[in-house]
Amino acid sequence: MVNKSDVMTSSWLIFIAVATISMPTTVDPPARGESRICAMSVLLTIGDFSRMTYLSVKALRHYHDIGLLEPAAVDPASGYRLYQPDQVATAQVIRRLRDLDMPLDAVRTVLRAPDLDARNTAIVEHLHGMERRLEQLSSTVTSLRVLLERPSVPIEVEYRSATPVHVLAITGRVSMADSYAWLDQAQEEISAALTALDVRRTGPDGALYFNDFFENDAGNVTAFVPITGSVSTPGRIQAVELPAVELAVTVHHGTSAQIDRTYGALGTYVAQRAVGVTGPIREHYLITSADTDVEHRHRTEVCWPVFRTGQ
Repeated sequence: MVNKSDVMTSSWLIFIAVATISMPTTVDPPARGESRICAMSVLLTIGDFSRMTYLSVKALRHYHDIGLLEPAAVDPASGYRLYQPDQVATAQVIRRLRDLDMPLDAVRTVLRAPDLDARNTAIVEHLHGMERRLEQLSSTVTSLRVLLERPSVPIEVEYRSATPVHVLAITGRVSMADSYAWLDQAQEEISAALTALDVRRTGPDGALYFNDFFENDAGNVTAFVPITGSVSTPGRIQAVELPAVELAVTVHHGTSAQIDRTYGALGTYVAQRAVGVTGPIREHYLITSADTDVEHRHRTEVCWPVFRTGQ
């Protein structure tokens, strides 16, 4: 398993390698009357170059096609690609960057950076992204371990009759992979609007997740904050009224990485009682990272729309 120490070690190797490429060696011309030793230009076949760089022939052809690593020459008769020995270091840098899952456009940025500082900045930016992904991977591993050890989640469910409520809201079509980042940004925009409009909130941040979001891996999501009344709003923020709805409500404890377990438990509860109806699932963010960095203290209400015949 990749760890941060391995990532940082690889990064320093890349720094050293990148620092050495594209730095020509200057040789003083011989004094008058002295002889000059002329080195023959050595050209390598793509097969030899592949063995020297650990890059497959297929990869080298692709890098040529996209202009990332062009051969020194192409035989006009046969079309064979030929490389120079001084291209080996560049190819090895490309391989190490690709081993770190750096996109090809980012690799091109590194290779074409005007100086070492710019190159290192591009690499460090990618490493920070890798560290974030490592943290997400660690969270997923923990979640999977908990799921295997405790496959069922005990929950307490209450029925709630939600009355109509005025909210400031932002609605967008969002992919499941981008939903957390989108929600954070939307809620920041709404909070800034609350201050600018001098409007008082009447409850915690919330969100509506519509059916297509789950069924198509991307769909409509509405971030909202309840407010005291209707107001005129700027930009993409809208002042709307959420309709009255009957809800089955439970509280998820902990990080959003494991909220699907609470969804599963609440959905099972609703299905067993045949009270579920079509409509968006609502979340209320009671305790978040804005309140505490201790993730197991986070609290999210999950609200499933239901049909009730009586109180």
